[in-house]
Amino acid sequence: MIRPVEGWFAKVGRSYRVTLEHAGALGMLSWDTLVSIATLKVRLKDILTQLHIMGVQSLPIVFVTATLAGIVTSQQGGYQLISSSPQYILGTLVVQSVVLELAPLLTAIVLVGRIGARITAELGTMVVSEQIDAFKSLGRDPISIIAAPRIIAGVLTMPLLVGFANVIGINAGMLMADFDIGLGRETFLYGARLNWHSWDLFYGFAKSVVFGLFIPVISVHMGLRTRGGAEGVGLQTTKAVMFMILSILVIDALFPPLLLQ
Repeated sequence: MIRPVEGWFAKVGRSYRVTLEHAGALGMLSWDTLVSIATLKVRLKDILTQLHIMGVQSLPIVFVTATLAGIVTSQQGGYQLISSSPQYILGTLVVQSVVLELAPLLTAIVLVGRIGARITAELGTMVVSEQIDAFKSLGRDPISIIAAPRIIAGVLTMPLLVGFANVIGINAGMLMADFDIGLGRETFLYGARLNWHSWDLFYGFAKSVVFGLFIPVISVHMGLRTRGGAEGVGLQTTKAVMFMILSILVIDALFPPLLLQ
């Protein structure tokens, strides 16, 4: 009877220790990045390169995701409301759903797969091939060269992509409402304006900034902890994707009680 209890406490203790290790390493990485930015060690060229990779090259997949989100929300909302509520309420439903939840959350998840996994695999490969050690031996700071440009680009890019997703998702939902239940543009926009609050836009963009920070920070952190060759890179990338998605969902759940009460 004692052994199972001891094993359970050992597992809890290991999980607690690993959690603290990750939290401490993420804190140190964030601090080192801030120091690199404050001391102007980050090159503008590196930031612009990452902005192009994260922003411009992500536009097609964000366009598809936002379009489908707007279409599905409009279809389901029309099905639920057409017999029980005024049709203009569909405009409120689509706009609120896209701006408050779907645009920031789906864009973040898309970037986890496209950018987060890429950064983790890229840095993991650099670690196992000893490129990071080569930087250190030459007296160059890997944080200012590798981590900081990606983190800065993530924070700057995510709100822009979410704004793009807002426009695409709302217009896709409006077109589908016209096609599906014959709801005109004026009626749709009337419903959208009826319950609109300027705070809603701030709320969505606040989410995007936090997501844009956490995705590159976690992916850089996990990439730099890679061990064990090619197999280790694959394993660490999988762990990083799971870590980022869970973090995004937890943060998303914390936003309503913090900013919508």
